[in-house]
Amino acid sequence: MRIYSQLMPIRALTFDIDDTLYDNRPVIYRVEQAVILWLSKIIPSHITLDVNSWLKLQQQLAIIDPMLKHNGREWRRKTLKIGLMQLGFRLNEAEVLAQQGLDVATKIRNQIDIPDETHIVLKTLSAHFPLIALTNGDVDVDKIGLSQYFVEVYYAGRDGLSKPEPDLFNLAKQKFQLPAENILHVGDHLKADVHGAKQCGFQACWFNDQKQQIPQEPTANTMPDVEITQLSQLLEMVGIEQSTDIKTYS
Repeated sequence: MRIYSQLMPIRALTFDIDDTLYDNRPVIYRVEQAVILWLSKIIPSHITLDVNSWLKLQQQLAIIDPMLKHNGREWRRKTLKIGLMQLGFRLNEAEVLAQQGLDVATKIRNQIDIPDETHIVLKTLSAHFPLIALTNGDVDVDKIGLSQYFVEVYYAGRDGLSKPEPDLFNLAKQKFQLPAENILHVGDHLKADVHGAKQCGFQACWFNDQKQQIPQEPTANTMPDVEITQLSQLLEMVGIEQSTDIKTYS
């Protein structure tokens, strides 16, 4: 753990979800593979599935409508719909199939093995502090077994613009009814989480389990207050004695 500035008293915490409470990279890989497999089954056999063209379409749609980047589900649905129409499907067919593709992605998206450490840390913290989750993703916190630890979960798209925009942070502050400087946000992304939290007056904890170096990170325009490499270090930070179960991760 590295402390970069003196911490104010912590009375509540907010958490990023993806890549903070679990490793989301293999999950996203499985999602994309599942969608590609699904597409290969519905596209006529004489048409070659060009994955790069779908990625290019996704980026083009975000240029046309930048708000799509704040709503991952709608971005995926619209990419599927437009892509299928470009392949010759009629509008009504494309809309129905796009929803089916989104359902395929959502099912895999919520098949996650949450580390035991995450459960232990969140359970321990939630017994002492109110916790709120703030996510730019669309994972169902109830389906992956984490909802019991949070008093609220705010989603980009459904509840406001994605981090680092202030919408979700402001919602958390309103829910807590606490000064922003007494709220600690924990997240893995230096721009979305650290910069987003700091610009709203929150304290920011950078979860750096990938051994990154701040000077080498292109998104590092704001220093965190503290850096941790394991979630269990949060307990030491807030003055909670670690249980035997937690110590096994240290």
